[in-house]
Amino acid sequence: MDRPSLDFAAARILMVDGQIRPNKVYDSRVLDALRHLPREQFMPEAQAALAYADVPVPLGNGRVLLAPMVIARLAQAAAVRTGERALVVGAGPGYGAALLAACGAHVTALEDDPALLALARRALSGNALVKLVDGPLPQGWPATAPYDLVLIEGAVDEVPAAIAAQVRTPTGRLLAIRSGAGRTGQAILGEPSVGGLSYQALFDCTASLLPALQREPGFVF
Repeated sequence: MDRPSLDFAAARILMVDGQIRPNKVYDSRVLDALRHLPREQFMPEAQAALAYADVPVPLGNGRVLLAPMVIARLAQAAAVRTGERALVVGAGPGYGAALLAACGAHVTALEDDPALLALARRALSGNALVKLVDGPLPQGWPATAPYDLVLIEGAVDEVPAAIAAQVRTPTGRLLAIRSGAGRTGQAILGEPSVGGLSYQALFDCTASLLPALQREPGFVF
């Protein structure tokens, strides 16, 4: 019975040393959290063998758990200050939310998929720094806005205006993955400016579009 736990613990160390640190992740809080968070507990049991592979893990209904390197670099770019209030949109089973909480944030984790909510409730049980909420993703969670940090945990065509409006001015920031051709994309950082959020590209990465945040197709003539 102890063998899987020992193997997963070793896999976490290998993930950090083999995938994360060589990919420009140097924040000690992020690295320490990755070494200790049991990623296998944030996914269906049938997918647990993929927990520490350098791939996004399918979760059903078009959703994935971001690859370890991608979520690690996003967490580092978040530059969490202890006590900051964060919103994770499309939190899925809660791994990204738990990672930000381990870095010192008080996190509201927003999800709308019943199966992923069930996973998150189990995985986040006892985590006092993460509040799991159920609601439509495009609206964010205005009840406790504004947020020092907003993380959209997946790719989007564009950031919904309702979510962008929940970033605290002038010191807040928003992290997301902007979709590109095929499955490629770019991690982006948005910061408040006179005309709204101003975005800069951070790094290239692969992520699936969040179905709930996909832009409605226009008319084709």
